[in-house]
Amino acid sequence: MLFLQTLLNFQGVTDIIHLLPDNIANQIAAGEVIQRPASAVKELLENAVDAGATTIKLLITDAGKALVQVIDDGKGMSETDARMSFERHATSKINHIEDLFRIKTMGFRGEALASIAAVAQVEMKTKRADEALGSFIEIENSQVIMQEPCAFQTGTSISMKNLFFNVPARRNFLKSNAAEMRHIVEEFIRVAMAFPNVFFSLTSNGQEVFHLDAGSLKQRIVQILGSQYNAKLVSVNEETDYLNIYGFVGKPETARKTRGDQYFFVNNRFIKSAYLNHAVNSAFDEMIAKDSFPSYVLYIDLDPSVVDINVHPTKQEIKFEDEKIIYAFVQAAVKHALAQFSIAPSLDFTLNADIQSLDAISKPFTTDKRDAASGSNLFKTFTQSNQAHFIEATDKIELKSWKSFYESSGMSGAEQSNPAESQQLLHKEQSKQLRVLPDTNLLQLHNTYIIASTNSGFLLVHQQLAHERVLYERYSIAAHGQQMPTQQSLFPVELEIIGADAALLKDLLPDLLTIGYQVESKNDQIFVIQGIPADILPGNEKHAIELLIEQFKHFSSDIKFSKREKLVRCMSRQQAIKAGQSLSQKEMLTLVEDLFTCGSPNITPTGSPTYLEFKEDYLDRMFGR
Repeated sequence: MLFLQTLLNFQGVTDIIHLLPDNIANQIAAGEVIQRPASAVKELLENAVDAGATTIKLLITDAGKALVQVIDDGKGMSETDARMSFERHATSKINHIEDLFRIKTMGFRGEALASIAAVAQVEMKTKRADEALGSFIEIENSQVIMQEPCAFQTGTSISMKNLFFNVPARRNFLKSNAAEMRHIVEEFIRVAMAFPNVFFSLTSNGQEVFHLDAGSLKQRIVQILGSQYNAKLVSVNEETDYLNIYGFVGKPETARKTRGDQYFFVNNRFIKSAYLNHAVNSAFDEMIAKDSFPSYVLYIDLDPSVVDINVHPTKQEIKFEDEKIIYAFVQAAVKHALAQFSIAPSLDFTLNADIQSLDAISKPFTTDKRDAASGSNLFKTFTQSNQAHFIEATDKIELKSWKSFYESSGMSGAEQSNPAESQQLLHKEQSKQLRVLPDTNLLQLHNTYIIASTNSGFLLVHQQLAHERVLYERYSIAAHGQQMPTQQSLFPVELEIIGADAALLKDLLPDLLTIGYQVESKNDQIFVIQGIPADILPGNEKHAIELLIEQFKHFSSDIKFSKREKLVRCMSRQQAIKAGQSLSQKEMLTLVEDLFTCGSPNITPTGSPTYLEFKEDYLDRMFGR
């Protein structure tokens, strides 16, 4: 044995695996919880709610980079609990493994304060009602610097200063103050919306942004979303032995062209669910335009044991034991609410009798029934895929058929190995050869398509998609150096934007100017439109800015685009000629000519075709010639 050890040492073999120091391990773990100032805001606000606070104040400095402070009047902590709260996995809510499946509080993992203390300088003051003095703790880089008694009111104050001071690389990845503030406001709104019986305030750099008095759920919604919703909300309220659903949906006239004010809460926890969102959208079927989205704030209460909230670190994505029942009930409850308030014919929108007769709805969900359900093939299918069925994105569905219109052409093996790139190169080469015949009239079909004769057949141009491509290239040039001209408004228009939208608009002002919009900030909520792009008719600028904000907020793409690129794409989509709009010969000719001067005339920025080419020999084959 001694010989073997001597031999290993001689050969230079040493042990290389070792334990990480606590401060480094804590910083790594903190990265899963605290990604930006808004992450800390969420955790601290949830802790204040769990402490039974009736008043919660959030103070922000420098978009949370310098300070995030939450002051509450909750039950406070003892001296020992105050110190223990900063230890990893320290919690008052979990004693047994079974407790994980009965969670009703917001925070429970015992990682929030430990994670914050690992990447910031933290000060805490806390006191219980039955104690004369409170406790003051100062922590830096997970190390306790000071702990001593202090005078303080009942409750807790936690200050997080200089986020990522000890991890400069991560601090460099934080966005602009306006962008970070937008995320903070989003998290603040989500918590405040879930607890209308609690007073919330948000103060940024000494100026109060939100002052939300405790009240009813409808009052809280109007406080946050704006007074325009006051008379446009429909109450949803259905109760069963399996779940309760309540809240409000906006009347059809509040629907927007983008996913606007949509909030889902499960057991008072904000969640994101495309599946449940689809259920609400389907309840509005034939009541709003297909390209519009309803507004809603809906709450689902059900047994925590049938919900898994541990599938995502932020707890915003959850898994239901039986998603199919949840989907059906949400859809039915919204339909029922719309019918009761005479928004739609009651004959079409009563609760589905099949759903009402389900055991999960009409009868208690016993242990025997739960065991039987969990043993079924249907249940296993759901738990394996985490969803009842997959809802395919609209844009993918629409792209399935158009490619069949194009004739196949010979490609080398190298080209076939990357068909998407080869297809795009092929279209570019074809578009260069295309020439619309001069001195021929263009034909508009269904006020949507333009038929143009070419030297080898004809083109079927989609006017909206074609114009979107034209505008995209025009705005892209402006956004990258050649600023578009602005026409000054004779009568500047004021618009009021609140909350996260105001922070977003402030962040976008320099980029808006590059594409022709001159917007100035009067204060935190009032903006003045001084000028608009020279090629846009005045009179609708207020709606254009509001729609642009909505589109930007809910911009959806698998690719991470820059802020300016997203703005250009949203702008081109908004200002494009719409399907259904009648065009004159001159307008059609100008559009087609502009399209074929583009660098990529065959597709929109999102990949949809702008035109289809029908060649003469292809037409001959269709008629057997």
